[in-house]
Amino acid sequence: QVQLVESGGGLVQAGGSLRLSCAASGGTFSSYFMGWFRQAPGKERELVARIRWSDGSTYYADSVKGRFTISGDNAKKTVYLQMNSLNPADTAVYCCAAGRYSWALWGQGTQVTVSS
Repeated sequence: QVQLVESGGGLVQAGGSLRLSCAASGGTFSSYFMGWFRQAPGKERELVARIRWSDGSTYYADSVKGRFTISGDNAKKTVYLQMNSLNPADTAVYCCAAGRYSWALWGQGTQVTVSS
């Protein structure tokens, strides 16, 4: 069974950087998109960034534009999220996801905590 496994979360001071990684294991799958979601306590889950494999186009939530960068390798089914200039509002559990017409595969998530 295919699983998505995230890594790279942790505690960082405001203004710092983290790089999240997500890799697929346990099999192969076909996806049109891979992306990163986050959910903070008491808030709805939001799409932070996603990449479309067909043309490499990317999407970013307004709250992270200019600070976060998504990249990846479709052949290796890996996706990364470089997060710079972090602030306490970025504190959340970050999950990667993949899919074709919907987000069908999800990772367990990794905690990112930004201290002020």
